[in-house]
Amino acid sequence: MNIFDIDKWQEIFTVLKKNKLRTFLTAFGVFWGIFMLVIMLGSGKGLENGVKQGMGDMATNSMFMWTQRTTVPYKGLPRGRHYNFKNDDVEALKTSIPEIKNIAPRLQGGGFRGADNVVRGTETGAFNIFGDYPDIFEIDPVKILEGRFLNILDINEKRKIAVIGDRVRDVLFKASENPIGEYIRIQGVYFKVVGVFRSKKSGRDVERESNSIFIPLTTLQQAYNYGDVIGWFAITSIDNVPVTDVEEKVIALVKSRHNIAQEDTRAVGHFNVEKEFIKMNGLFKGINGLIWIVGIGTLLAGVIGVSNIMLIVVKERTKEIGIMRAIGATPVNIISQIIIESVFLTTISGYVGLVVGVGLVELIDYLLITSGANTEMFMNPEVNFNVAMSALIVLIVSGAFAGLIPAKRAVSIRPVQALHDE
Repeated sequence: MNIFDIDKWQEIFTVLKKNKLRTFLTAFGVFWGIFMLVIMLGSGKGLENGVKQGMGDMATNSMFMWTQRTTVPYKGLPRGRHYNFKNDDVEALKTSIPEIKNIAPRLQGGGFRGADNVVRGTETGAFNIFGDYPDIFEIDPVKILEGRFLNILDINEKRKIAVIGDRVRDVLFKASENPIGEYIRIQGVYFKVVGVFRSKKSGRDVERESNSIFIPLTTLQQAYNYGDVIGWFAITSIDNVPVTDVEEKVIALVKSRHNIAQEDTRAVGHFNVEKEFIKMNGLFKGINGLIWIVGIGTLLAGVIGVSNIMLIVVKERTKEIGIMRAIGATPVNIISQIIIESVFLTTISGYVGLVVGVGLVELIDYLLITSGANTEMFMNPEVNFNVAMSALIVLIVSGAFAGLIPAKRAVSIRPVQALHDE
């Protein structure tokens, strides 16, 4: 049968128009199936984007390590002993573990989660002060708005310079003032502002980072009498090496260097970003799998509806089919027409469902952006174009199969029986 035969298409439209309500309800089942699939896929992606945005651009192959009290006596030393990481641990880790790519020792003024008084002129505020190495920018990057970040010369020369968060700038400087080159006083010591940054994270972490000031680690140690103490380490592994492997070697080495029993599992605190990232990816793969199961089930319900309706249509047109067979129509002609009717109905309704679904997802994204709503757990809902088109193609193929059963039913009717059908 010629698919471009105008008479045949007129016949298809006539059949569909004959019972408009039935045609609409059948098409709506298919429309709703692909519409809900698109909405669920977009929502799942929005949830994934929101959670991952909370991490900013933090390296996923990274780990953090800090000191805790020992829980096992070792070499005559008691349990409950406190110890500190030292500057020479940095070089020991670099030389002993070649799988380390970046290592960033860190120290916070005032202790963990502490805040220091910062003054500029008549303005004052309590902000987080971090002593850092430039490597921290590779592990947990921020967006530089003005000026620059720390460099290795700042570390080696113990320069009194500071990179401030945008919230710090807003508190200490007027909107018309350029903070670059100006001085701020941190606990009585003056630092020159060389850069302003903005956090790439979302949620609570944005406020914490925006209220932070980065200065060279060596400067913080010297200016505030910390000696060679390091608060904690941020470490990444080289490409194609899991940071979990590096983590085990790092912890074993620092235990050996600080006289800690290897079986003491609580003396070295650590957090593996890679493990959490893998868990998170697994969670979203599970969510997407569930979305596809529910979505495909809804689509199949719509396709089955099309098949049932086409069976009714075939029964109603029994005499017409008998006449077509009697005047020479081949089984291929009959099957083709039924399948084309089924595919046409599923394709049109599926395409409309796809367009409306994508349009609604884009509208939600637009409203979230323009309204300035707090979207730390949900942002940028989107539907992958290839996935959407694949779903539509699957729907069209399903429509063909939906018409196959009624088509076989049509050609199984003997012309003589069909002509006597009432």
